[in-house]
Amino acid sequence: MGPAPVVIAGAGPVGLATALLLAGWRVPTVVLEAAARRDPSGSKAICFQRDVLDILDRVGVAAPMVAEGVTWTTGRTYFREHELFSVTFPRAAVPPWINISQARVEELLCARVAAEPLVDLRYGSAVIGYREDGDGVEVLTRDGPVRGTHLVGADGPRSAVRRLAGIDFPGRSFADLFLICDIKASLPFPSERRFYFDPPWNPGRQVLVHQCPDSVWRIDWQVPPGFDPGTADLDAMIRRITGSLPYEIVWLTVYRFHSRVASAFGRGRVFVAGDAAHLFAPFGARGLNSGLQDAENLAWKLALVRRGAPAALLDSYELERRAAALVNLAVTGKTMEFLVPQTPEQWEWRRRVLERAVGDPEARRSIDSGKLAEPYWYVDSPLTTRSPVPVPAEPGAARPPVPGVICPDARVAGGRLRQRFGAGFVVLVTRKDRVAAAVSAAAEVAGVAPVEVVALADLGVDPAVLGGEADSVHLVRPDGHLAAVLPAFSAAELAAALGRATGGEPDGQRRVR
Repeated sequence: MGPAPVVIAGAGPVGLATALLLAGWRVPTVVLEAAARRDPSGSKAICFQRDVLDILDRVGVAAPMVAEGVTWTTGRTYFREHELFSVTFPRAAVPPWINISQARVEELLCARVAAEPLVDLRYGSAVIGYREDGDGVEVLTRDGPVRGTHLVGADGPRSAVRRLAGIDFPGRSFADLFLICDIKASLPFPSERRFYFDPPWNPGRQVLVHQCPDSVWRIDWQVPPGFDPGTADLDAMIRRITGSLPYEIVWLTVYRFHSRVASAFGRGRVFVAGDAAHLFAPFGARGLNSGLQDAENLAWKLALVRRGAPAALLDSYELERRAAALVNLAVTGKTMEFLVPQTPEQWEWRRRVLERAVGDPEARRSIDSGKLAEPYWYVDSPLTTRSPVPVPAEPGAARPPVPGVICPDARVAGGRLRQRFGAGFVVLVTRKDRVAAAVSAAAEVAGVAPVEVVALADLGVDPAVLGGEADSVHLVRPDGHLAAVLPAFSAAELAAALGRATGGEPDGQRRVR
C-alpha cells in the first residue's frame, strides 16, 4: 500500500486546486464531491488576479486561462451620466486581471485532475461524518469510510465538514437583492470594468458591467426588494445597455450578499478553506481569489508536515489565512456600507459624496465600489523573520519587498522568477560565492523541505528589483511569500529563518492583524 491520502471534501476550484497542489508535492488525495456531477452552467466568479494566476500556473491551468480570458487593465466608475475616475493597472508578463468564468476554470482543473494519478475524484460521495485519532482521520461516506492523514473541507458555504467539526460561521446576510445576467452580444465597449452609481436606467441603485470570453458580458444589477426575474421586463433592462443590438441570455441568477468568517480554520486534523471558511460580497473579487490562496497556503504545509516538519506548521494556516479573511471581511464590509447603505445616515452620506465627486476630486477618495483583491501580507506570521521596515496596512498600498510580502517578479532565462517557486523554499543570494555556504545552512531542514539556492546573477536578476543590497539574502516560501530578508549573509541567521519558516521557533511574540 502507498502512503495515506489527504481527504478533500468538495470538487470546486478550491478543492481541485488543493488536490493538484498536493500532487505537486507527491501527496495523494481523495476528493469527495457530494453532487453526482458538477453543474457546468453559470459562473459565480469571473475575475482572477495576477498573483492568483501564479498559483494556477503551478497546477498547469494559467496558460489556457490567460489565452482564453479577457485581460483588463482599467476600471471606470460613473455617477449618473458623469465618469468620476478610472484606475489603470500596469501591464506585465502576467495580466493584472483576467475575466473568465469559474465554470471554465473548473473544466480546466478537472482535466488536470483526470490526468493526475495521485488524485482520486469521487462524485456522489457526500461526507456524513468523521473520526479522528492520533494517526489520521476516518471520513465517513454512504459508500463506506475513507482513511486519510487529514481532512480538508472545501465544500462551500453550507460545508458539511465545518458543521461536523463544530466550527461556527458568524457574520451576516444582507437582504438587498442583486441580479447577475450573462448575455452574449457584440457590444462596442472596451475590455474594462465599468461601475455605474445611480445610472438613469437604474435610478438609486448601481450596475456593474464586465466583458468575458466569447462575446459574453456580465451585467450585475442591484434590483428592488421582491424582484422576480420571471415577471420582470428583462429585455427592457438589458436594452438599456445593449441598445438595439441583438443579444442572447446565457445565464442569470438573483442573489444576496453574505459576510461571514469561520470562527476557526482548523480543528485537529481537519481544516476548512474557500467558501467553507469565508464569504464576502463579490465587489473587489475577494472570494475565489482568496480561496485559492487558502489552498496553496494549506497544501505546502500539509506536505511538509507529512514529511516530518513540526505539526505547529499547520497552526500557521489559521493564523495566516484567517487574518487574511478578517481583512477581506473588513474591506468588503465598508464597500457594502457604501453600495447598500443600511441606515438613513449612510444613505445621506453616499448621496452627498457622489454629488460632490462630480466636481471635487477630493470627494472621489470616499467612493467605494470595491477595493480590488490583493494577496495578504504575512508580516506578523510566526513563520516570518521580523523586519524593521514598516509595511503599509491600507488596502491597495504598494508593498515593499519585506518579509511576509509576495516576492517581486522578474524576467529570468526561460520565463519568470516566480515560476521557480512552488516546489520548496528558494534562497536567493546576491553574491555567487555564498551559494555553497547557503546550501550548508539549509541542510538542517533539507529532510522535510526541499531548498534551492541560487545566485541572482545566475538568473540575470538585478538585486535592486528585490530591494536588495550587495550581500543580501532573500528566503522565499513555497507560496512565493518572502519568509526572510537578510541585509547581509549569515549562515546562522539563514538556518534560523529556514527553521522558523518550517514551523520551528517563532521570531518573538507575534500579533495577528
